[in-house]
Amino acid sequence: MPDHYDVEMQLNVRQPMRDGVELSSDIYLPRGAGAVPTVLMRTPYSNNGDPLIEKARSLANVGYACVLQDCRGRWDSDGEFYPFREGEDGFDTQEWIGKQPWSNGKIGMAGGSYLGAVQWRSAPHRSPSLTCIVPRVICTDYYSGLVYPGGALQLSVLMTWGMRTNARTGQSIAFQEWGEAFRALPLSGMDEAAGRELNFWKDWIAHPAYDSYWELFNDEENFGEMAVPAFSMGGWYDLYAPQTFSNFNGLLAQGKSPETRQSKLIVGPWPHGLSQSSRTGEVDFGAHSMVDLEAMEMRWFDYWLKGIDNGIVDEPPIRLFIMGVNRWRDENEWPLARTDWQTWYLHSGGEANTLIGDGRLSTESPGDEPLDRFDYDPLYPVPTKGGNTCCSPEIVPWGPYDQRDVEMRSDVLCYTSEPLDRDLEVTGPIRVILHASTDGQDTDWTAKLVDVGPSGYAMNLCDGILRARCREGFSEPSLVEPGEVYEYEIDVGVTGNVFRKGHRIRLEISSSNFPRFDRNLNTGKEAGSDTEPRRASQMVHHSTARPSHIVLPVIPA
Repeated sequence: MPDHYDVEMQLNVRQPMRDGVELSSDIYLPRGAGAVPTVLMRTPYSNNGDPLIEKARSLANVGYACVLQDCRGRWDSDGEFYPFREGEDGFDTQEWIGKQPWSNGKIGMAGGSYLGAVQWRSAPHRSPSLTCIVPRVICTDYYSGLVYPGGALQLSVLMTWGMRTNARTGQSIAFQEWGEAFRALPLSGMDEAAGRELNFWKDWIAHPAYDSYWELFNDEENFGEMAVPAFSMGGWYDLYAPQTFSNFNGLLAQGKSPETRQSKLIVGPWPHGLSQSSRTGEVDFGAHSMVDLEAMEMRWFDYWLKGIDNGIVDEPPIRLFIMGVNRWRDENEWPLARTDWQTWYLHSGGEANTLIGDGRLSTESPGDEPLDRFDYDPLYPVPTKGGNTCCSPEIVPWGPYDQRDVEMRSDVLCYTSEPLDRDLEVTGPIRVILHASTDGQDTDWTAKLVDVGPSGYAMNLCDGILRARCREGFSEPSLVEPGEVYEYEIDVGVTGNVFRKGHRIRLEISSSNFPRFDRNLNTGKEAGSDTEPRRASQMVHHSTARPSHIVLPVIPA
């Protein structure tokens, strides 16, 4: 076969879906190659963008057909757009491709974020033509993975992304007054307050608990119906970082075919835009933190779609970038089998407020210690400063930033270890067990893991939130009794980081992270319709009877 093909373009080719709606695709073919494998990319962001066209042409140059399709209701495709209702359209498109004369019956899918969502959404339908997928930076459970992590609304990404995608074509959000828009109440009318009415926004706000609505958007329940291997790609500072690992594990454990057990995963020190710069947030992780994901993807397609024995499935399934030492490392499972799960306890003399308070973190069990107090006022929430945010860094920055200005607030409790006498690697999922009470019927609890350097620079690693009413699960929320102490388990995300000798481990505890998450108004009323914020008096316990702690996945040296 030739090493290089000229490209034949077929534009605005219509594919009929099962309900008669026609979707539009631009097709790039290797001229004169006959029947070849296909790479399918489905997008709500226009199939006529330069990066997609360049990728499609480069694929055709090396003997692949490439189909770029506008999702239903977007750009040149007919119908009405509704986020993440993509499974049937994906399957119908795959079936159509498999019947074309230029198709050899094998399809791979590529793309990140929403372009990754369409891959997972279609996979359980099991088109015989779908052979492999390469989903980047996306979840499969849209309740806990995107819209309501920890039961709190992931406000900034949903509002900014929703405002961009609510119409048939792209919409600018550059001139909204986001400082005001994010504070609009009630939540159910925030879209209109910002200038546009979003049908899916109303539905998301109307379903704050996990119910039958969200069951339709949960492909974690469908891993057992998937028969294709996936090469998942993610970043430690991507908002979908935890789900990148749960997707990989779910497919390995439940996938329907032997091929699914050959899935792979790579995670770097990146935000939602993977491997675009060595610098994420304020931190430069070095030139070697950049990798050629397109080349990795091409090896995956060459193996599964062209049958080229390039050894990719014989390599370790997981590749991780370990921050702190800034090195790549191969692994075989997640969490790592050699993990030493260490319990680090919260301590203080009752004044852990701010980074200059007396909050301490150690492996020593707490004794008879006074509790810590702070007031959480929804009118003055703790600001988001970097972290696992998306998708508008010019509005809400992403990645690692110095947290010291946040940590000087009296409503942020800081628990800090002594300087470490040796390097300590923490790689894996992070969780906090918090014993706490509030004087209202509902509130939020937040936790953030921070690496503090000898200079005092406080680099955020990962964070999480839990809405108090969701402490026993997300299907049947229940309000709390004012003043009663409850045990809260907070999912703080994932990380891969070496705390270097002389560094300190810090845990921040508070009740807001805004505008990444919506503000809990502390009233116990439905968040979507509530308009009257109240100040909450918060108490965090750390004693023999109530040992608040963080569980760290320590990797032996």
